[in-house]
Amino acid sequence: MSLTLASAARHELVIKKSRFLGCVEPCADRAAALVRVAELRAEHSGAAHVCWALLAGGHSAANDDGEPGGTAGRPMLDVLRHQGLDGVLATAVRYWGGVKLGAGGLVRAYTDCIAQALLTAEKIERVEQVELGCDLPYELEGRLRRLAEQHGAQLLDVRHEARVHMRFALPVTSRAAFTAAVDEAAQGRLAWARENGITDRK
Repeated sequence: MSLTLASAARHELVIKKSRFLGCVEPCADRAAALVRVAELRAEHSGAAHVCWALLAGGHSAANDDGEPGGTAGRPMLDVLRHQGLDGVLATAVRYWGGVKLGAGGLVRAYTDCIAQALLTAEKIERVEQVELGCDLPYELEGRLRRLAEQHGAQLLDVRHEARVHMRFALPVTSRAAFTAAVDEAAQGRLAWARENGITDRK
């Protein structure tokens, strides 16, 4: 069982006048991580470094952002791995204090600011999600919304064209029951989407 975070948690360290702003937060994938890092760079335009590490969906990434190689991103990634986390982004914004910390000092600083942030973070079981898309006649939309709510499916997108196109995210374990209930209610008037398009309607 892997764990993720319910919400973001933060911790600030000051070491020899350098400020380290550590944050851990839920993150789905690398694309979302890069967006978040770009936001932090814009928010902290005066910072010397915005380092980060990501564990998501079995993939990992680490970035030192100009710090000596292996002194920032990798130690932060090791903290996430040690905690058995997945779907989590760790970031550390450093404001330069004018005093060099050395490689060992940097490793300790980046490790500590993320480890301390995780001490206050709420950890929850990570539930694997699946996305499903479908198209259906307008008269079924209300019924499908109710079924989605009953089965814990989150509506991600809806488009109203000649037919209604809806996309949901839900736990993998709920997929079979949800699709069976929807198919029964739709009586062949709904088509499930595939990666390469829409299936034939029954």
